[in-house]
Amino acid sequence: MHRTLADDLSRLPELLQSARDFAAREVAGLDARPVAHLGGPPDAEPLPADGIGAEGALARFAERWAPGFSASAGPRYLGFVTGGATPAALTGDWLTGAYDQNSAGGGDSTATALERETLSWLRELFGLGEDHSGAFVTGATVSNTVGLAIAREWLGERLGVSVSEEGAGALGPVDILSGSPHSSVPKALSVLGIGRGRLRTVPLLPGGREAVDVPRLDAELEALDGRPAVVVANAGTVNTVDFDDLRAIAALKERHDFWLHVDAAFGGFAALSPSYAHLVDGLDAADSVCVDLHKWLNVPYDAAVQFTRRRDLQVRVFHNASPYLGAPTGEPDFVHLTPENSRRLRALPAWFSLAAYGRAGHREIVERNIALARRLGDGIADVPGLRLLAPVRLNVVCFTLEGDAGRERVHALGRAVAGSGEAFVTPTVFEGTHALRAAFSNWRTSEADTDRVLAAVRRAAGATDS
Repeated sequence: MHRTLADDLSRLPELLQSARDFAAREVAGLDARPVAHLGGPPDAEPLPADGIGAEGALARFAERWAPGFSASAGPRYLGFVTGGATPAALTGDWLTGAYDQNSAGGGDSTATALERETLSWLRELFGLGEDHSGAFVTGATVSNTVGLAIAREWLGERLGVSVSEEGAGALGPVDILSGSPHSSVPKALSVLGIGRGRLRTVPLLPGGREAVDVPRLDAELEALDGRPAVVVANAGTVNTVDFDDLRAIAALKERHDFWLHVDAAFGGFAALSPSYAHLVDGLDAADSVCVDLHKWLNVPYDAAVQFTRRRDLQVRVFHNASPYLGAPTGEPDFVHLTPENSRRLRALPAWFSLAAYGRAGHREIVERNIALARRLGDGIADVPGLRLLAPVRLNVVCFTLEGDAGRERVHALGRAVAGSGEAFVTPTVFEGTHALRAAFSNWRTSEADTDRVLAAVRRAAGATDS
């Protein structure tokens, strides 16, 4: 039967209750759900001519699509670096949709003030000073892009040109230096018109490290003969969660002219633990910082933040010149700070989770995940046919097969783990060796979950060798 918007509006409380009940069953069933879905999607259907209403749409979704969704919010999804959603964060996310605030500008809502308060909490959480201002964006890729866009404007300032007015071509060749840059960095350089080819990788420390060799970086900067550059430092590399010596890199500014951008997408959360905070010592010296929140803060996708010391340059890059928006003021609206004109209130789930659990609650998640990663690493080291490629420094376990660790065998191992329904890990390449990586960042993961992951890996390794 054809349903209208008016019909749905008249039954909105009942519809929301149905959605609540369905969502609660799905969340409660995460533990029993296959962690990854390897089958194909259902056959595509044409656009309906007449609607079936929200209740009908929920029923159709539950039948056709829900069974194929992964349990990425669950405790044994260790692929990429994927957090879950704390109960408080999920509550905030539902209210984000209900209130449907466009937090790009102020004047008609306190939503932007809530975002600023959340940013101040996060700044404190990561040990940044008040001279760092920030904004919410979709993820680490956009956060890195925004930070590097501000760096690009800084390069123009140093060279006497305005990139925001004249374009990236006015800069001429740009030097971007980094040890183990994340793949989002060259992507950002492509978007910004700097070019992927302008990223120069600097030699790393020996002994299987992914941290930059600071004396070699010093030499690279010296060779620029005073030309300003951008250094992208890493606080938590993808494969082994290695950390650049941020304080030592920042000290190079005494002799060289460069913008320091720190990609701390998930490694920044080391600041929450007294045992690991030394890894991000010097983060406050960065000119711009990237931190992802849908990783270790465990808020729903998508959410990240970017911070910078040069909000004036950020406004120069991103200001939206339109009479109905108004000019940027001393406290510029977010429409003048990020690529988005329209933006959902991503701050609300983060605000809820921080208010609900505080520093102590999120510290517990971080420290528990680190302990569980070490538990899995110790277990894998004892599995015949497997070997660790690096020590478990924080929350990622990087391992491979003994003997022939070619792409097909390693990927087959990963598919076998996923096919078990017990766990999901993702492939990588570390120092030329194909490997798998298990990343712990979900608030729900327990010792029992970790042992189930280890058992699934052990069975898959046995099957791969047979």
